[in-house]
Amino acid sequence: MSAISVPRPPRRTLAAAVGALLLALATLLTGAGSAQAALPTPVSAATARSYLASIAVTAESHASTYDRALFPHWITVSGTCNTRETVLKRDGGNVVTDSACASVSGSWFSVYDNVSTTSASSFDIDHLVPLAEAWRSGAWAWTTGQRQGFANDLTRPQLIAVSASSNRSKGDQDPAHWLPQASYRCTYARAWVQVKYYYGLTVDSAEKSALSSILAGC
Repeated sequence: MSAISVPRPPRRTLAAAVGALLLALATLLTGAGSAQAALPTPVSAATARSYLASIAVTAESHASTYDRALFPHWITVSGTCNTRETVLKRDGGNVVTDSACASVSGSWFSVYDNVSTTSASSFDIDHLVPLAEAWRSGAWAWTTGQRQGFANDLTRPQLIAVSASSNRSKGDQDPAHWLPQASYRCTYARAWVQVKYYYGLTVDSAEKSALSSILAGC
């Protein structure tokens, strides 16, 4: 019986197929390594508007008694990793950590101001609702345990890695006085309202007006 001859694919066709396969594999690997994680997805704009309508509106108070030490933060989350290190790893791409969980390499992008870095030390972990703002909005009445939970909350959209310059520009200001770049404001307002609603914090009238205006356009 004579052998069946199986035609070979043209060299260019084979080369193209191999090239496409290698390109797809490279894209997959690169995408997996450089994916930029974000803070937990906040509630929808519609839900945020509903939440905002139910949050008590009152003037801030107890500002003079605020002390950052009243909010124990960067507690151990797992193994040698504390909250700051956990967020840096979550929000970065290709992050490599040492035995102490410190980020020794990687890349980070600040959604507040479009700043990129490969140095973790140049980024801060922002409390989206600042600790001092929370204090003035009702956290002054909380227990230390409640304040610790707030300051290290990885479940709500409360912690995010951003450029140090944007974080320090923001300080402890609410959305009536500081906002991130325009393209991120809807997400920011949704997250702000979700956090305040979840923790039973109040808003002042200017803050509510600013949030309402942003959410109306989301």
